[in-house]
Amino acid sequence: METKISTIIDEHAADPARLIDILQALQNHFGFLSTDTVEQTAHLLNIPRSQIHSVIEFYSFLHSKPVGTYRILLSDCIIDTLHGFQTVMDAFCQKLDIQPETIRSDGKVSIATTSCTGFCDQGPAALINGIAVVALDADRVERIVNFIERGVPISEWPADFFHNEDNIQQHGFLLKQGVEAGSAIEALLDRGIEHILNELEQSGLRGCGGAGFPTVNKWRFCRQIEADAHYVVCNADEGEPGTFKDRVLLNNYADQVIEGMTLCGRIIGASQGFIYLRGEYLFLRQKLQQIIDQRRQNHWLGQAIAGVEGFDFDIEIRMGVGAYICGEESALLESLEGKRGVPRIRPPFPVTHGYLDKPTVINNVETFAAAAKIALAGASSYNQVGTEDSPGSRLLSISGDCARPGIYEYPFGTTIKQILIDCGASHTRCVQVGGPSGVLVPNTDFQRQISFEDLPTGGSFMIFDESRDPLAIATNFAHFFAHESCGFCTPCRVGTTLVKNTLDKVVNGLGSDNDLAELKKLSHLVKAYSHCGLGQTATNPVMDSLTHFPEHYQAKVKDQAFTPAIDLEQALQQARTLTGRTDADAHLEQFNE
Repeated sequence: METKISTIIDEHAADPARLIDILQALQNHFGFLSTDTVEQTAHLLNIPRSQIHSVIEFYSFLHSKPVGTYRILLSDCIIDTLHGFQTVMDAFCQKLDIQPETIRSDGKVSIATTSCTGFCDQGPAALINGIAVVALDADRVERIVNFIERGVPISEWPADFFHNEDNIQQHGFLLKQGVEAGSAIEALLDRGIEHILNELEQSGLRGCGGAGFPTVNKWRFCRQIEADAHYVVCNADEGEPGTFKDRVLLNNYADQVIEGMTLCGRIIGASQGFIYLRGEYLFLRQKLQQIIDQRRQNHWLGQAIAGVEGFDFDIEIRMGVGAYICGEESALLESLEGKRGVPRIRPPFPVTHGYLDKPTVINNVETFAAAAKIALAGASSYNQVGTEDSPGSRLLSISGDCARPGIYEYPFGTTIKQILIDCGASHTRCVQVGGPSGVLVPNTDFQRQISFEDLPTGGSFMIFDESRDPLAIATNFAHFFAHESCGFCTPCRVGTTLVKNTLDKVVNGLGSDNDLAELKKLSHLVKAYSHCGLGQTATNPVMDSLTHFPEHYQAKVKDQAFTPAIDLEQALQQARTLTGRTDADAHLEQFNE
């Protein structure tokens, strides 16, 4: 054991900044991270045990206790929930003789839930030993259970179990034709850095992760900072529920994404880049690594790219380990450095103090892909569509109640109404644009447009028809945010839980008008005083649903000033059963007389 731990740590240069990579490797070998493993790792890295324990506790995919040999994690994203999650969960539990959130007594299998796996267009979905399995139904559950009970290693399961679709439904500037490996780099070398920066500026390209900061400004700012090292980071931690566009880009357009990263590296003077790939996309890692290796062989990565001395840039894949908050750029940097993914206080910003406190450009997968295409085809090819304030196009991950879910590329300025027509949605009650942290749009506002000036979005577009309960949607999102809060600041850590509990009380028919008022008050407090964007947007679903669907809330509340969150008489039933009490004094009715 000691020898294996030492070997793994040596493979990572005994670098504490690689702690998460080290812990993942140790867990892959030993199954979980025991106290002894932590003790020896702390000793060899010369860091406190408490630091390692805090990292393990922070990330959902790291475990300090044993899990099943087969670990099933079912996505409880709202789309999966509405399309059969509970039926699949019940089937697994019944056939495997196991309860949710437990390990079977023989240790062979455990089952639990996880947040969105990035497959809302083909759910219900799950991760089995970290690998995505989609389109789960009774037949697939039966076959999976059979493999588990027979002890068939995951590597020997039929390939069709792990097949998934890209579902590209509509192409535009970005998707019509990919960038051939090296072509954008040659354009940069032929035309020069300033020419490419001018093309990016004229294109109006803005960050595609949701914030919408002008891409060229970020690259220029970073280029101007003098330092002994600069870094490029691709944020592929696509954790916003309902979003899966980056998965498709990395599966089909990875060369284009890497090309954009390489351009950025040349422009800002970086020699090292990272793809921070969300843990749920583990199935993509091997393919991405093969593309990176091939580009090195073809001299499009590594030393002296394209034969140009001094043009050195390489890319390393780092895996996320199950933390939604790491989609926030400064939290991602903390994770990249082997720490808990707690957002940093800003300023300073990553362009001046990023990875290892060095100037760093962090962009979304789609942003790098678009930058490569613009460098090759020119600004006019990009901004010939869109609006004045939002030139170009945006990839939308469309899921939910529609006939044709998948990836759609739309010019900015496209209305929700048009999108719903194109994807075959009907009788739509509302659309959630930008994921749970975005905006809930009722059917009276479907003339609104996808654009930075109206409805900005990181790509999530979830459709709910008239059969769906807005309170069920808001409740799912409230539970998601309470679970994903990093815990750093009190307004978010405590506030999201209070919002979740109060909303549960209302949904369970135990709420009053006072509880609705409390929901509004709590929502405003969480939004106003939270440290980062998670808390500042966590209560959007509650506030939006209260605004647009108040009648659904009113139908649940009782006409009295206050009602308890629990039925006290029912709560005493277990005590009566254990003590064998059936007399009047064991009931509350006599005290209400």
